[in-house]
Amino acid sequence: MHLEFSGVREERELLPGGPAGDRVLFSLTYEAPEQPELVWYHFRFWRDDSSGCDLDATGYRSDGRATDWQLTVYGASRPTPQWFSDGVTYQVFPDRFCRLSVPDPAGLVGNRTVHENWDDAPHWRPDQQGEVRNSDFFGGSLQGILSRLEYLEQLGVTTLYFCPVFESASNHRYDTADYTCIDPMLGTEADFRELCTRAAERGIRVLLDGVFNHTGSNSVYFNAEGFYPGPGAAQSQTSPYSDWYSFHPWPNDYDAWWGIRTLPAVNESSPSYGRFIIDGEDSVVRRWLRAGASGWRLDVADELPDEFIARLRTAMEETKPDSVLIAEVWEDGSNKIAYSQRRKYLLGSEAHGLMNYPFRTAALAFLQGGDGADFRDAMETIRENYPPPAYYSAMNFLGTHDTPRILTVLGTSRPPASKEARAVSSLSPDERATGLALLRAAAVLLYAFPGSPMLYYGDEAGMEGWEDPFNRRTYPWGREDTTLHDFYACLGQLRKVRTSLRQGNIRYLLAAGHGLVFSRSWKDETTIAALNVGAETMALEIPWKTPQAQDALTRQTFTAVDGVLKLKLPSRTAMLLI
Repeated sequence: MHLEFSGVREERELLPGGPAGDRVLFSLTYEAPEQPELVWYHFRFWRDDSSGCDLDATGYRSDGRATDWQLTVYGASRPTPQWFSDGVTYQVFPDRFCRLSVPDPAGLVGNRTVHENWDDAPHWRPDQQGEVRNSDFFGGSLQGILSRLEYLEQLGVTTLYFCPVFESASNHRYDTADYTCIDPMLGTEADFRELCTRAAERGIRVLLDGVFNHTGSNSVYFNAEGFYPGPGAAQSQTSPYSDWYSFHPWPNDYDAWWGIRTLPAVNESSPSYGRFIIDGEDSVVRRWLRAGASGWRLDVADELPDEFIARLRTAMEETKPDSVLIAEVWEDGSNKIAYSQRRKYLLGSEAHGLMNYPFRTAALAFLQGGDGADFRDAMETIRENYPPPAYYSAMNFLGTHDTPRILTVLGTSRPPASKEARAVSSLSPDERATGLALLRAAAVLLYAFPGSPMLYYGDEAGMEGWEDPFNRRTYPWGREDTTLHDFYACLGQLRKVRTSLRQGNIRYLLAAGHGLVFSRSWKDETTIAALNVGAETMALEIPWKTPQAQDALTRQTFTAVDGVLKLKLPSRTAMLLI
């Protein structure tokens, strides 16, 4: 057996362990590295004449170019809070969810405008300088969200994940102006505390978006436009924030996130920045946990040093031991290499879980005509590579504020060529019908799969839209697709009452073509998800232990014959058998 970790390569002999039926067992005892690490391995077979082959992740081969399996050795001494993996997450873009009154932008940071009409389209055209400023607001607020807690509870929501809520010049608020203040258009710190308290009474926790790789150029810390009274790093080299940023030279040339000058990048190794965000007794991370938040989602985690993330988790555990840390990573986070370094997101001291973009990628490929086997293989790779606590704490989703609306994606094969056309496009009746059918199947997959399903606000209402800002329109209160909403509410409530959907092991019963069937089992309880995303009816035979089964979504019952359910699954539909 060939092993490799930390650049060290070893060959270990497998010893025969005796016969097992028509096979012979070989085994070895391997002592894992003392520190959490990735171990890569494959098997070598050879004969007395030195001929032989390798067995690796691709099968048997003799070219000497093995593709190793991965074994993730992680630290298990720091437990992962179960409330996140057990629950349903709902992502809110705060400016666009619910408003109670039209706010006045006067005196606020940024050149803000406010739409009087809640149903307006967001501004998307560049200004005279060729920039899209994202300075148009709709006035969604924390009190507006508070007024809809009953609605969220009915959906089965247990975690509210907010896009940034801190004072910022733009409507998306990823250009933080002041980490210590709730944006005045959203409300006050008192509003935030009340929202967290009232949400907790309904079993709902709050997850905040931590944007710690960059700030806004128009901020207390950088202050490029001089809006704030104190000297920012762009105004004075003696500013208390001057070592937070890297200038070449000061003041006009500086590091910025992806070169966007309104998002100056922060030097996370600055001691004063570390104290302000993480280590200080009243640091940003600690302060807002004490104010009522139950965790943080880390924006662009690839841009944050491993050590920074590990310190952040430690501060969270010291402040609120059951808080959860979820990191934004778009690939397999167990072995990702970013900026020529292998990242350590999931070795036991960093994030509890990651945003599961690989799930979305594999699910969309399957839903849009791919092979169920490819979905299974992609997800089994994630299961093999992720520590079990991280696998069950993955934030699974079909859409976010960074992706087109899932209904739009499933309803049509390609977007209009121009942004002008995408701004006004909508699905035809036939496209919408197809999209809705596939979306219901996709929702079953999302809610039945291991991890925490995350619902992007308005997807349950049937909202459409291509890329930003068309995927960030206002929630259509009073014009929702109530049938779709009720379907999501049913799934959310099923997650609450079915332990197998929250904690059960997964076993694939069928993964081929347009069909995907898998079971989730916990003790004596089993739930089976069956999907047919093709255009033709699919015949299924599913093993079943009891005399009857029921589709929890339609209440239709089926009788098992000789321990087998024989079903006809119509095109573009899904069942949850209980």
